[in-house]
Amino acid sequence: MKLLTALITSALLGVSAGALAAEPEALAKRLLDQLDAGHYAEAEAMFSAQMKAAVPADKLKAVWESLPAQMGAAGERGTPQVVEANGMRVVVVPLQYANGRLKAQVALDKDDQVAGFLIQPDAAPPAAAPAADANFSEVDFSVPASGSAGGPLPGTLALPKGKGPFPAIVLVHGSGPQDRDETVGANRPFLDIARGLAAQGIAVLRYEKRTHAHPQDFKGAFSIDDETTDDAVSAINALAADARIDPKHIYMLGHSQGGLLAGRIAEHAKGKLAGLVLLAAPARPILDLLAEQNHYLLGLDGSISSKDQTHLDALAASIAEVRRNPEAKLMELPGSFWQQLEQVDPVADVRASKLPALLLQGGKDFQVIDADWKRWTEGLKGTQYQFHHYPALNHLGITSSGKSGLADYQQAGHVDAALINDIATWMKKAR
Repeated sequence: MKLLTALITSALLGVSAGALAAEPEALAKRLLDQLDAGHYAEAEAMFSAQMKAAVPADKLKAVWESLPAQMGAAGERGTPQVVEANGMRVVVVPLQYANGRLKAQVALDKDDQVAGFLIQPDAAPPAAAPAADANFSEVDFSVPASGSAGGPLPGTLALPKGKGPFPAIVLVHGSGPQDRDETVGANRPFLDIARGLAAQGIAVLRYEKRTHAHPQDFKGAFSIDDETTDDAVSAINALAADARIDPKHIYMLGHSQGGLLAGRIAEHAKGKLAGLVLLAAPARPILDLLAEQNHYLLGLDGSISSKDQTHLDALAASIAEVRRNPEAKLMELPGSFWQQLEQVDPVADVRASKLPALLLQGGKDFQVIDADWKRWTEGLKGTQYQFHHYPALNHLGITSSGKSGLADYQQAGHVDAALINDIATWMKKAR
C-alpha cells in the first residue's frame, strides 16, 4: 500500500484559457507564502468557490502543518515550472524538507483563482540505462487492454542476453497510481527487482498501472479487477504468447496490494502461472490496516495530540461509512471498491491456487506488520510454501535505519540484494 503524503485537490475542470492575467509563478508563491506564515484564511481567499467548499481553511491548516511532522523541517523552495492542463495553468514548485523533497502543484483558472492544489512526493530523476556490458537488455513491451479497459499499457521487459526461451516474472503493483518502476519518493523498487533478476537469467515485465497511465478512466465506480487483476492477467497472457519466454515458467510477484490479490490473479490467469511471490502482502482487512498506519504515523513523536485524535476519529467515521455505503468515498476511491477489496481472503486464495508461493516480509514495515506475517505463516502449511523475513527491511524491501516512517521513502536506497537473490534461487528451484 502506498500512502500519499498529502492530497488537497478539486476536479480540474475544462476552462477556457482566454484571459490569462497575472503571472502564475507569483500567484503560486503568494499561496505558499501565506501557508508558511500560517495565514490560512488568506490562503483560502485565493481559492475558487469549489475549492473553498472542498478545502476550508481548517482543513488546509491541518494538512499543511502535518508536513513537517512527516518530512522534517521545511527548507528552500525550488524553481517553479508552469504547464498547461485542461485549460488551466499548473505551477509545479519543488519543496525541500529535511527528510526529502515534495512538490506542490497549484492549478489556476482563468480568473487567477486556485482551482486545484496537490502536495505529493517529488519524482526521482530518470534512472540510468543498464550498463553497456550488462548481461541483459531492456525493451518496450505493451500490455494489451483487457476486460473493460480503455487501452494498452506501456511496459518494459528486462530480457537476459543469450539463448531463450527464458523463465519470466510479472511485477504487480501496490495500491494507488503507480508507474512501471513503482516509484515511491526517491526509490524504484520494481526497477531494482527487474534488473536484479534479469542479471540472473530471468525475464521481468513491469508496466504502468492503469490508474497511472489512464486516470481519466476511473472517475466513477470501478472494481478491483478493473484496477489491478485484469491487467495483471493480460500481462501474463502476453508473456505466455511471446517466443522469447518459456510459457511453462511464468511467475508473478505481487507487492503489497498486488500480493493481497495474488491468488485472485492466479485464478483469473487459468493455469498460466507456475508460482507466486508475495512481497509485503497484507493478510487482514485493508481498512483495518489503513487505520493502524495513520495511528502509527501520528504517534511517531511519542504521543497522540487532540488534533491527531480528531483526524483519527474522522478517519474511523469515513471507514465505517464506506463499509456501509458503496457510494461513499475514501481517498477518492468509491465504497464499492473498498468493500470488494475487503471481501478478498488472500490466504485462502493462495491456498486455492495450489501454486508454490514464496512470501517475503521486512521487519521494519509499518504498513504490513507482524500480524499479517503471522496470518500468512499460520495459514499456509506445506512444502510448497517458503517464507523469508528480513529484520532490517521496510515496506519497499529497502534497508531502514531507525524507526520507519514516510520519511524512509524519501531516502534513496535499493531493494536488498539478498531478497532479490532469494527470489531468483526459489524460481530456479521451482523449475
